[in-house]
Amino acid sequence: MAQAGINNRLDRPVDQARDHVLGSANAPITLVEYGSYACPHCRAANERIAEVRDQLGDRLRYVFRHRPLTGNELARRAADLVERAPDSKTFWDAHVTLMTRSGELTEDDLAAVANNLGLPPDTIKSEEAAKRAKARVEADEKSARASGVMFTPTFFINGRRYDGPWDESSFVDAMIGRLGHRVRAAALDFAAWAPSAGILLLLATVLAIVVTNSRFGPGFQAFWEQSFGFTFDGASFELSLLNWVTDGLLTIFFLVVGLEIKRELTVGHLASIRSAALPIAAAIGGMVVPAALYIALIPSGPWAHGWGVPMATDTAFAVALIVMMGSRVPVELRIFLTAAAIVDDIGAIVVVALFYSDAVHVQYLVAAAAVVALLALLNHVRIYNLAPYILLGIALWALVHESGLHASLAGVVLALFIPTRPPADLNALMAQANAILATEAQYSDEVLRHGPSLPALRSLDAIHDRLESPADRLLRHAGARSSYIVLPLFALANAGVPMSMEVIHGHEQLMLAIMVGLVIGKPLGLIGASALAVWLGAAIKPSEYSWRQLAGAGALAGIGFTMSLFIASQAFPVATDFAAAKIAVFTASIVSALIGVALLWNAGRQAGDDRLVAVQATSR
Repeated sequence: MAQAGINNRLDRPVDQARDHVLGSANAPITLVEYGSYACPHCRAANERIAEVRDQLGDRLRYVFRHRPLTGNELARRAADLVERAPDSKTFWDAHVTLMTRSGELTEDDLAAVANNLGLPPDTIKSEEAAKRAKARVEADEKSARASGVMFTPTFFINGRRYDGPWDESSFVDAMIGRLGHRVRAAALDFAAWAPSAGILLLLATVLAIVVTNSRFGPGFQAFWEQSFGFTFDGASFELSLLNWVTDGLLTIFFLVVGLEIKRELTVGHLASIRSAALPIAAAIGGMVVPAALYIALIPSGPWAHGWGVPMATDTAFAVALIVMMGSRVPVELRIFLTAAAIVDDIGAIVVVALFYSDAVHVQYLVAAAAVVALLALLNHVRIYNLAPYILLGIALWALVHESGLHASLAGVVLALFIPTRPPADLNALMAQANAILATEAQYSDEVLRHGPSLPALRSLDAIHDRLESPADRLLRHAGARSSYIVLPLFALANAGVPMSMEVIHGHEQLMLAIMVGLVIGKPLGLIGASALAVWLGAAIKPSEYSWRQLAGAGALAGIGFTMSLFIASQAFPVATDFAAAKIAVFTASIVSALIGVALLWNAGRQAGDDRLVAVQATSR
């Protein structure tokens, strides 16, 4: 699944003439703070900033921008007041006074600064200079919103948001850019880029194809066929490396899919019938029509079982392409396609469970049912520790694998029982954390004491655990590993195919059925079912995107890749059949991507032209 992130880059570059700056323009390190004079955390961080400036000296340039606390009139008046300073030195004097004069911002602080500036408090609002000061504060606030600032203080180091601790040591590590921090920052930047998952998946696919068709091809294939496992008291459990990836690691992907389905059905875009109707209808049409076209072209024979291959949509690639087109594609269309893909995933899971499993061994299935009952019991008694769920999930995976069903389905079942919790009372948790830290700070200088006490650490751990539900925490951690480790490894292990006419020869009908299903069946089914649902009054199409843009999204849904390859690996046990199916999926995905991008690009340009004409007509 694609990972989306909020903006973590500084929106407005630092301007020496416009911004409030301490330090040289040539300093290698620039620290930008969005803060508020009424924010207690900003006032606490102010001392840390002074320590860092003392340590780094001329290497640091510090910039302060306003982001007054929302709804706090005193904070806004303080920001407006300090902007009345006639020069940089006076501004920083007033800045330090407001940050340090008292424990929290008061009317007396504003009066003292106004007196230092030679401004009677009762005349501040009426003067022209006050209007300019207000405009400057509002410009900083606009920059804060564009930079993704959610709270104060928020820091940016050399243009990138800093999300680490505010102590002096952590600040310095981040600013100097030690290797560990640089690697972590680069990884977070890449993950925050929405198309990153799709790009990584594409690179793994290309690498697998290139290596397979090079002189290293036989060794590459032999590598994935190596067996790994364990033996205990005469019993053994061994799988090839390929099967460990397809049956084992891919379970994490199915776990993530299950958690995302659970979230969408409870609080997401599928939580209400009104919002879910259109993507559900579109997804059903996008599954039924491709399968029907495949069956029409291959009604019988050894390949007839492959009708599930063209049913699936690869969300990572589709969403990556939409994001890369930027404002040409409405956000609402991306939401629609993501919601439809979730329903598509549900359909794919059902199809795999019912039609692409081996002969069922009842004894293992009964044991798996017992494990599921234990998971249900843990959920019922509200056990929020993830450890027992993960241990039972591993046992469930092994039993499902031995039962004849595809082992990765254990991930979906496990996801259904990972508990959710009501939202935390953040004010209560913050008060508790502040009380603990304040108490610990009183003893920080004692002899033979290093850091917080063990009871304090346990309490802080409990507060951290309560901030999000176990399901949300697991999705946050497992989702990234699924997108950036599991799926690329799956592509690396499964996407390698010899590109030769020998593979294609004799498989033309199979390849045609898959390609027709993905390239024609997907958009035809998606658009047709959507139109039918709207015509019947069962769903409403948002006005933010046109039918032409919906057609573009339908074409992108023809990018099958991950699930298509997975189902193909189950449907075609003969190596040459699977190789031909892979080539068909690759070709169809490329063609679908090109058609979808072309439709959305042109539709987006037309929509932009229409908006421009409307604006011009209104202004006349």
